[in-house]
Amino acid sequence: MSFEEEKELENKYVMHTFGRMPLELVRGDGMYVWDSTGKKYTDFLGGIAVCALGHCNKEVVKAIQDQAAKLMHVSNFFYIENRGEVAKQINDLLNSGASEDNQYTWQTFFGNSGAEANECALKLARMHAYKKKSGATKVVILDRSFHGRTIETLAATAQPEKQEAFQPMPGGFLTVPMNDMQALHDVFAQNKGQIVGMMVECIQGESGVHPCTAEFLQEAVKLTHQAGGVFICDEVQCGMFRTGKAFGFQNFGIVPDIVSMAKGIANGFPMGACAAKEEIAQDFGPGDHGSTFGGSNLAIAAAHATLSQLAKPELAQNVQEVGAYLRAQLEGIPAVHDVRGYGLIVGCDLEDGINAPDVVSKACEKGFILNATGPHTLRFIPPLICEKTNVDGLIQTLKEILA
Repeated sequence: MSFEEEKELENKYVMHTFGRMPLELVRGDGMYVWDSTGKKYTDFLGGIAVCALGHCNKEVVKAIQDQAAKLMHVSNFFYIENRGEVAKQINDLLNSGASEDNQYTWQTFFGNSGAEANECALKLARMHAYKKKSGATKVVILDRSFHGRTIETLAATAQPEKQEAFQPMPGGFLTVPMNDMQALHDVFAQNKGQIVGMMVECIQGESGVHPCTAEFLQEAVKLTHQAGGVFICDEVQCGMFRTGKAFGFQNFGIVPDIVSMAKGIANGFPMGACAAKEEIAQDFGPGDHGSTFGGSNLAIAAAHATLSQLAKPELAQNVQEVGAYLRAQLEGIPAVHDVRGYGLIVGCDLEDGINAPDVVSKACEKGFILNATGPHTLRFIPPLICEKTNVDGLIQTLKEILA
């Protein structure tokens, strides 16, 4: 079927929830993808931070193929191979680099997406308050946050323009501006005895890569615990070594109580997970939460192969080195300012008058896949195997476009 025929079918029969680029991608390998005409692109979007090991990583492909030929799905009523191993891998990554006093046993619930992982985190926080009979019902969130598109996670997404059409939203969320210490203290002081917990992205990705400060996060954890609540880190975008550490929160000197994750966890196979410290995770009993497809044989096989490779020290080193190189090269482009980020989640703003979506379109014509998160903001979230030579090609292309 031709690309035009495929496009016509999608336009007629697929809901228009995404504005698609005018190309059909049909093949991938590492940092590269090819469209239906055979044109090659260097991918600095990586399936929206999903293809951590690059497209069609051979070990992940083989793990999925082998598992598909053996057993695809049996439901969560049964034990399956490797699910315990993957949960242990997540436990070890959450404890990586932590002092002995900050080592915990983490228990994981497996779902299919980041939104599901965040739903689980919010339900668990509320269950924890319920079991304590605290009567608390409110969750503190940050302005400009993004936690998903289900109704509950959309309510936790402090962007009114995304919520307007779907009112009434579930209640119980209190919003504070990122890094505003006074507002943080005020919200806890004004809601004593009412706070279930606080949910944050340590580095907001969808808003254009905006990091919290370590001081703000450390104070937020302290206030949450003083209030009897649990601290949740949404690591859907910044987990899985995106920052050069296993999880984004590990850059800020904090340890959360609940952690949500997805995207890079299975290198493109749909999977999400929510992990919590054992004493909190055990507030869930059979029937309190569930998923038909979560933690399926195929997803577990893909995650096991992915996490085994992500945990290799040389990958984290590459993320840190290439990420620093990317930020330095972006800072050398006159039309670019406010370069920010950690590892290979990088954002920057463009001079007034330069439209970021136009830059994305022009880059695509030149063989680079980029992402704009706003009218003047670019975000770079390539596979973690990205090399300096890939960055050099990107920078040269941006210089030509922005000249």
